[in-house]
Amino acid sequence: MSNDNTKPLILGGGYGSPYSLKMRSVLRYRQIPFTWVPRDSKWDTIGAAPVKLIPVIAFPDADGNYTDVQIDSSPLIARLETMHAARSLVPTDPVVAFLDYLIEDYGDEWVTKQMYHYRWYYSDAVDKAGSLLPLDMDQQMSEAQATMSKEYITKRQISRMALVGSTEQNRPAIEQSYERLLDIMQRHLIAQPFFVGDRPGRGDFGIFGQLRQLVAWDPESARVAINRAPRVVNWVERTDDLSWWPIDGDTGWNDRNSIAPTTIELFGEIGRTYAPFMLANEAAFDTGAETVDCIIDGIEYSQGTFAYQKKCIVWLREQYNALTSTDRAAVDTILAGTGCEALFDH
Repeated sequence: MSNDNTKPLILGGGYGSPYSLKMRSVLRYRQIPFTWVPRDSKWDTIGAAPVKLIPVIAFPDADGNYTDVQIDSSPLIARLETMHAARSLVPTDPVVAFLDYLIEDYGDEWVTKQMYHYRWYYSDAVDKAGSLLPLDMDQQMSEAQATMSKEYITKRQISRMALVGSTEQNRPAIEQSYERLLDIMQRHLIAQPFFVGDRPGRGDFGIFGQLRQLVAWDPESARVAINRAPRVVNWVERTDDLSWWPIDGDTGWNDRNSIAPTTIELFGEIGRTYAPFMLANEAAFDTGAETVDCIIDGIEYSQGTFAYQKKCIVWLREQYNALTSTDRAAVDTILAGTGCEALFDH
């Protein structure tokens, strides 16, 4: 059924949700009309989603009814590209477009571990999150209900820490990777405003969603960022709403021969952390193991096995294999020595 393009999309999410703010910033930058609504609040008229996750986007059908509800930020970005041509997030060079896709997945699947860790490991962050997150649904809830909600969400999220990787054993790998990302971006932003050009790609928004929480919401990680990478803090504030950012047609992207050295450095960080984790998770999933065990930057790392991240590595390889042989060779040359090449040796 075709969409009614005269009505805005409805984006249901939460202020403490990295993927919700990722999609909100995407829609703002792309100047796609939408209405933001806190999910599960009294203003939320969006129907049930396929899975109870946020964010969700409700698309109007031909009759103007919001019967089409979808979750998952990466497929949502891809769908929006089929609906709206202006201010695209996909670089015109297919090699750069693939590299940008890889950056997005790194943000979604590894930087998210940094976000979860800093929110639920440090006591002041736990107290803040437990107090504020329930209020997204109902700012006027009673004090008794607020206390119960805080206890519920805190207990639930802390109980999942080991499953998603936030443990004392994994703490050095996660926190050091956060610090290195800040350092790389601090250097990168001296020369270029986004990872693959003078305009944002999907990779920028993938990392932005997580950093929006890390540098502007959670206390300990924000302190680290302010002291270590003030340009990154400013970048996050700016990227939250890029509706004003000037774009001239399809121009503004790097091509495969002009990738910034600091972006290549980022791929080294991706190969140091995300790549070994994703490969180990795939192996654990394929053998039916309940835990992922690997070495991240020389540090033993262990967490629960995730089926979704198995899907992510499959999708990543599908994107890689869809490239022409010439374009794959160019990707291989750019990624050589970064550690990322191991993702495509299968």
